[in-house]
Amino acid sequence: MEPLLGPEAAAFRPGWQALLLWVSALSCSVSSPAPPSPSLVPRVRTSYNFGRTFLGLDKCNACIGTSICKKFFKEEIRFDNWLASHLELPLDYLPSYPANYSDDSKTWRPVEILRLVSKHQNEISDRRICASAAASRTCSIERVLRKTGRFQKWLQAKRLTPDLVQGLPSPLLRCPSQRLLDRVVRRYAEVADAGSIFMDHFTDRDKLRLLYTLAVNTHPILLQIFPGAEGWPLPKYLGSCGRFLVSTSTSPLQESYGAPPDQAADLAYQLLGVLESLRSNDLNYFLYFTHVDAAMFGIFNNGHLFIRDASALGVIDKQEGTQTATMAGENKDIFSCLVAGCQTELPTCDTIPEKQSLVLVCQQVLPQLLQGKFPSPVQKQIDALLVQCGEGARPDPEVLGAASQLKDILRLLRTCDPRFAYRYPDCKYNDKF
Repeated sequence: MEPLLGPEAAAFRPGWQALLLWVSALSCSVSSPAPPSPSLVPRVRTSYNFGRTFLGLDKCNACIGTSICKKFFKEEIRFDNWLASHLELPLDYLPSYPANYSDDSKTWRPVEILRLVSKHQNEISDRRICASAAASRTCSIERVLRKTGRFQKWLQAKRLTPDLVQGLPSPLLRCPSQRLLDRVVRRYAEVADAGSIFMDHFTDRDKLRLLYTLAVNTHPILLQIFPGAEGWPLPKYLGSCGRFLVSTSTSPLQESYGAPPDQAADLAYQLLGVLESLRSNDLNYFLYFTHVDAAMFGIFNNGHLFIRDASALGVIDKQEGTQTATMAGENKDIFSCLVAGCQTELPTCDTIPEKQSLVLVCQQVLPQLLQGKFPSPVQKQIDALLVQCGEGARPDPEVLGAASQLKDILRLLRTCDPRFAYRYPDCKYNDKF
C-alpha cells in the first residue's frame, strides 16, 4: 500500500519524474574515486614513554582492562604524528585520539583511542572514592572499592544477576534482564576464557574491572555484546589499556553537515535504518538513546554510518522482560556516584516509548544534515516530515510513519557511485543498495 503523505505530498507527486532526473544528473556530476586506503605509517623507531599515569594503569584495577597494553608498549599502536610533537605523548586532556594500529608493524589501519570519561571527571571520581572512605586524596582507589559492600557481593557471586547492578547509573542497567547480563559476562573480552554465563573463570581483579566499567561508562561493554561483526551498527572493540579503550576509527557525523545532497541523503537514510535496527532485531532487544548529538554517530572511510558513542544507549529485553530496580535508591553507593550525582533518578523502562530515539534524532541531528540541500518541492516535504517525526507529543505510530515516509524519499535521493564504497558496486545491480 502506498503511504499516505497528506495534501503536501499529493501536490508533490507530479514532480517525482523531475526529481529522479535531478538525482541521476547529480550522480553523474559528482562521482569521484573511491576513498583512499588507510595511511601507511613509516617503520621508524619512536621514543614514546607510555607512563602508567597517562594510561591510567596506576589506577588499575579501577580501570577498563589491560588486553591491548602490549600493543602500546610494542609500538604497534601509534598516535598520529600531529599529536605527537617530538615523539612525546599527546595532550592528556583530550577525550579521544586518532591513531594507527598494526598486527605486523608493516601494514597499518586507523583506530581511535578513547577515554571512558574526561581526565577531569576521572580526577573527580577518584576524589569521591577516597572521600567515601574518609581517606586522603592519595588513597588506594582499588583498596577502597574492594571494601565496599557491593564488591563483596560480587566476590561471592557465581553469576551476574540484576541485584548486583541495581543503583548503577548507566541506561544499559536501568532494568536489565538475566539474559542481557548473561550476555555481558559471556562476551566480556577482558578475560581469557570468555564464553560462559558463569563467572567462575573471573579473578577478583576481573570482577572489579567489569564493575568499574559498568559504573563509569558502558560504551566498551556495548561494543562487546553487540559487535559489528554480527551486524550491529557499532565499531569493533579492539581492547583496552588502563582507562583507555581502542576501537576502529570513524569520523564524526557533524563533519558531513556540508556534504553534497546525495551524500547527506545517504547518511540520513542510513541513520534512520540504524534506529530501525535498534528497535527491531532478531535478538528481541529494544535499544534506545537517552539523548543524542551528531558526535555520537560516525562514518567509516567506506561511507558506512555507525554509532560512534554508545554510552547513552539503554536496552530493554522484549523477549524475557525486565526486572526494574524498584528499590534502586536503597542500592546506591560509591559506584552509583562516580560520574553523576547520587540523587539522579532515571525513568523506569515501561515509560520509554518506541519513538524515543527517532524523536531525538529528528529534532537534533537530521535537520542540520538535510537543511537546504534539495530542490524546493523535495525540501518542503522533507522539512514537514522532520517536524512530524520530531514531535514527541505525537503517538508512536505517527512518528514511526513519518520516519518511514522520510526514509522512502531519501532512498530515491541516494546515488550509486564509488564514493559509497560500502554498497558499491552492488547498488549498480540491486535496488536494495
